Amino acid sequence: MAAHETGPRIAILGGGIGGLAAAAFLHREGLTGTVYEQASRLGEVGAGLVVAPNAARQLRRLGALDELRERAVRLDIGWEFRRWQDGTVLSAEDLAADCERLYGEHTYTAHRADLLAALRSRVPAGAVVLGHKCVRVDTRGESLRLEFAHGAVAEADMVIGADGVHSVLRGALFGTSPATFSGLCAFRALVPADQAPDFARRPAQTLWIGPGRHLVHYPVSGGRFVNLVAFAPAGDHTVESWTATATVGEFLAEFAQWDSRLVDLVRASGRPGRWALLDREPLPRWTVGGATLLGDAAHPMFPFFAQGAAQAIEDAAVLARCLADGVGDPAAALRRYEGLRLPRTARLQQVSHGRSHINHLADGPEQRERDARYAHDDPLIANGWIYGYDPDAPDADAVPSR
Repeated sequence: MAAHETGPRIAILGGGIGGLAAAAFLHREGLTGTVYEQASRLGEVGAGLVVAPNAARQLRRLGALDELRERAVRLDIGWEFRRWQDGTVLSAEDLAADCERLYGEHTYTAHRADLLAALRSRVPAGAVVLGHKCVRVDTRGESLRLEFAHGAVAEADMVIGADGVHSVLRGALFGTSPATFSGLCAFRALVPADQAPDFARRPAQTLWIGPGRHLVHYPVSGGRFVNLVAFAPAGDHTVESWTATATVGEFLAEFAQWDSRLVDLVRASGRPGRWALLDREPLPRWTVGGATLLGDAAHPMFPFFAQGAAQAIEDAAVLARCLADGVGDPAAALRRYEGLRLPRTARLQQVSHGRSHINHLADGPEQRERDARYAHDDPLIANGWIYGYDPDAPDADAVPSR
């Protein structure tokens, strides 16, 4: 593979969390990546997300955590599971006391734009090229050729596809395979804090679970908003897009019989977004020659463990380390990255998929058994394989992810 005299030319498709994290971690390792983003600006698309200890650990090493904390909310109360009908607390986790003790970091909630800004602060000026929608990647030559919608072209020695669930690079490498419709859709909204009930403004991530549905809320943007995301039967809604919307009436109709406090929160949701959850099997490989995938392009997963952003950040950290260690043979470095990351992300895809059944049990014996488990199990410890992961640990390569 040809290399530029100042190092390999690395193109990163997509300026979302995965793409910016990749550019930032490459820069940390002394490598340069150019991010090509289709939007004309890095804006407010998306809503809230959870920054769990495994993500916070990498953001700290990147030097981005302090900036994020200025805009994020630390979950000092923690996690709660509540019953749909009356808000009975099924399980509560005191993250303020336990999270840092167990994993060395706290858990935060943040607006996606604030996480993007923190990552962007660690990317060199000029490394992000906006208004470049990649429509084709030609992998046949010694260099990889990128073609953009407005006619521009670029060449690179390596291409990292961080371009999301509809990845152009994934299609170029492995062809397009149809996704399976899950039968579920997600509603999302940001509710101004002064319009939200008191219980929703607390520094807690609260999950309300009930028959066929569940709903999550937590504060973001320094407490100025409450992020609301809910999952319900999709009916005939099959659009998978961050920009699709619903009406408050449609949102309310799905949760009309739930606890009245929750109904009040939904009623304040303005014009909620709505998108269908499509199901995709884990890919058997991500890498061909000098091209590889990262984040949702490689391993799209249901959001039920709130690990989509965290796994993209982990991918970026491992990819940059592999390339720095193997700069003389980039193709081998990309294969090593894939080997380190694919088993862990495939497991998370699988357990996230199974969570919808557990959360959506109809009232009855199986539901009561689940609720009893929630009362006694400690999810912070049970999910230690997620939150304790550290790719920079001396024995990280020897520790299985499952």
